Amino acid sequence: MPIARINGVDLYYEITGQGFPVVWCHEFAGDYRSWDPQVRSFSRLYQNVTFNNRGYPPSQVPEEPTAYSQDLLVEDLWHLLRHLGLAAAHLVGLSMGGNLVLNFALKYPELCRGIVVAGCGAGTTNRERFERDVQHVVDTLLRDGMEALASVYTKGPTRLPFLRKDPKGWQEFRDHFAEHSALGSALTFQGVQLKRPTIFALKERLNRLRVPTLLLIGDEDEPCVEPAVFMKREIPTAGLVVLPQSGHTINLEEPAAFNAAVLAFFQAVEAGKWAARDQVSTSLLP
Repeated sequence: MPIARINGVDLYYEITGQGFPVVWCHEFAGDYRSWDPQVRSFSRLYQNVTFNNRGYPPSQVPEEPTAYSQDLLVEDLWHLLRHLGLAAAHLVGLSMGGNLVLNFALKYPELCRGIVVAGCGAGTTNRERFERDVQHVVDTLLRDGMEALASVYTKGPTRLPFLRKDPKGWQEFRDHFAEHSALGSALTFQGVQLKRPTIFALKERLNRLRVPTLLLIGDEDEPCVEPAVFMKREIPTAGLVVLPQSGHTINLEEPAAFNAAVLAFFQAVEAGKWAARDQVSTSLLP
C-alpha cells in the first residue's frame, strides 16, 4: 500500500499509467476511488495520481480540529507533488477538490500546466443555509455515524440526477461514502468547507490567475452555478462547460462527457491553443 509521510500526516496514493502527470483531487463525499472512470480512460495517455486527503482512510485521520483546513490541504498537495518528483502537472478537482485545485493554482501556478475546477463553489451563495447544513452534517456524523449521513447526504437535490440516471453507479458511490471516517469527515466539514473563503472573496486573485483553467458544472448543481459563471468572468484563462440535466457528481454521473471535455482541454493546453482574455467587456462593439 503506497503511503507517503506528507506534511506531518500519512497519505495514501495510487499511480496508474505513464506520460505527463494528471493529479485528481476528490470531493467531500468521495475518495481516490471516485476517479476510477477517469483513471481507466486517461491512463492510456497520462500518468494518473489519485490520493485520499487527510481524514480519509487509508490516509491518516488526525483527531485535532486544527489539523483540518484548506490551507493545510494545499500544502499537502504541494508536498505530494514534491514527494513524487513532479515538476508540473495537470490538476483536476471536483467540489472540495475543485476548491483545492483552484487555491493551489493561486499559490503555486508554476506547478500547474492546466487546472480543471468542477462543481466548485458551494457555500458561496445562500451562506446562512450553508452554515446550517454544515452544522447538521457534523451533528449527524458525530451522533449517528457515516451510515446515517450517507443515507441522507447522497439523496440531496444535487445528487438526485446521478441516482435517476445511473442507480448502480450511485449505489457504489453511496456505499463508498458510508465507509469513510465519521470523525475525519466531521472535522473536514468544519475545518475545510466551513472556513474556506468563498469564490466571490477570491475576485482580485482570480483576476491575476494565468493558468489555463477549465470550469465544469452540471446545470442542476444549483449552489455551484453562480460561482462557476463568476469564475468564468473573473479568470482571464477560463472556459466553462455546462452539462445539461446534471448534478454535482458529474465525473461519475456523466463520465463520457466529462472525460471528453477534460481531454479536449488538455490537448488544447499542450498544443498552446488555450486562449487567454486580456480584459472582460460587455460591449457589442470593439
